[in-house]
Amino acid sequence: MLPCLGLALYHHGRDIPALVVSFGITALAGLILAGRQVNYQDIGYREGFAVAALGWFLTAVFGSLPFVLSGAIPHPIDAFFETMSGFTTTGASILTDIEALPLGILLWRSTTHWIGGIGTVVLLVALIPSLRIAGMQFYRAEVSGPTKTKALPRVAQTSRQLFKVYVVFTLLEVVALRFAGLPWFDSVIHTFGTVATGGFSSRNLSVGAYNSLAVELIIVFFMLLCGINFALHIRAMQGKPQVLWRDRETQVFLLVALVAVAVISTNLISVTGTSLGASVRDSLFQVASIVTSTGFATVDFNQWPDLSRLVLVLLMFVGACAGSTGGGIKVIRIMVLWKLGTRQLQKLIHPQAVIPVRIGRSVIPPEVTDSIQAFLILYLGLFIGAVLVMGMLGLDLISAITSVVATLSNIGPGLGVVGPVANYAAIPVAGKLVLSFCMLVGRLELFTVLALLHPGFWRK
Repeated sequence: MLPCLGLALYHHGRDIPALVVSFGITALAGLILAGRQVNYQDIGYREGFAVAALGWFLTAVFGSLPFVLSGAIPHPIDAFFETMSGFTTTGASILTDIEALPLGILLWRSTTHWIGGIGTVVLLVALIPSLRIAGMQFYRAEVSGPTKTKALPRVAQTSRQLFKVYVVFTLLEVVALRFAGLPWFDSVIHTFGTVATGGFSSRNLSVGAYNSLAVELIIVFFMLLCGINFALHIRAMQGKPQVLWRDRETQVFLLVALVAVAVISTNLISVTGTSLGASVRDSLFQVASIVTSTGFATVDFNQWPDLSRLVLVLLMFVGACAGSTGGGIKVIRIMVLWKLGTRQLQKLIHPQAVIPVRIGRSVIPPEVTDSIQAFLILYLGLFIGAVLVMGMLGLDLISAITSVVATLSNIGPGLGVVGPVANYAAIPVAGKLVLSFCMLVGRLELFTVLALLHPGFWRK
């Protein structure tokens, strides 16, 4: 909160008292907890899951203080929703006039994205050497995706490299957007939303407010870049850039995005009469924004033809690559599930055949395929349950479905009453709590949070 307070002091903002008090409360709570002696050797996977899930919840609670105390979001549930949306890099908002916020609060809102993007727990592992013993427990609970392999021998080393890559991408995009014509403040805000694949903007019309092709192309490039496994970026920066285009998941991820752009562009041209240039420009930005779970918008895609909207909804489920800041089911899981389906067809023809599941040259172990199938079952179960709840709260079918998938996959905007030019302000309080839970569960890959709800988790 300190950089946000510094900005508020520089501009003599009305949010200074709120940021001072919020900083004081948070620092006091942290000092009290830091005073306790903890034997980190006693921390196992169970404790790692608890810290990741409960720590994320408390981070959202403390992070909501500036919104409530400044009066920017006076209702505590609304403030919690906005903060959870920020830290989980979802980008769903209840604010109707973003440009009216004080600059310090506006920076804090986007800072929650930047912190959440790399992951609070991974940041701790990277920056606090005292956690090196328990590092792998926290790392396994935090890093997204079905595979938990380390890019480097020690998890703290891996986390530091992840942090360095994250910072490099942040600095590069800030400078690029500044050269494209955005003010420094807007460049920082939109960079935080891009590298974290979050989507919070400083403008009510999001990126569309600038109407700049250069700005859109820069953001598209970094959205797609941050939708790729960060372990590959580490290896690329170590002198092996070929890993980026040789990785099978990355290839499929970019192919899916390319096909989606082609389908939507064709649909816009044939149905709405949009020119080729405009249709490609609009579809490219929105596809990149949705498939990476960023949630920026340049147009109101809620007004697009049904086929185009259907493609975007399907992309919400797919999401980005494992090990990225993006959300969704993840491309690698979709690939493995496809392989499992084709293997089953082969076994019907050749019952005695032993057919391993391969992605590229790698054989996927049975425990990983089992985990992926369990993930899909839990994802669909949570999705159906949450949609039913939102329907009972009065939302129409389209709004109920897309609000849930947009939060469970950490997208942000959906369709209907939660479309790109609307927000989540009209959702009932109970609905906001349900969607906040969806954000947390989606960000921590389901198992981390759901494990806490299992009775056996709390037994010794």
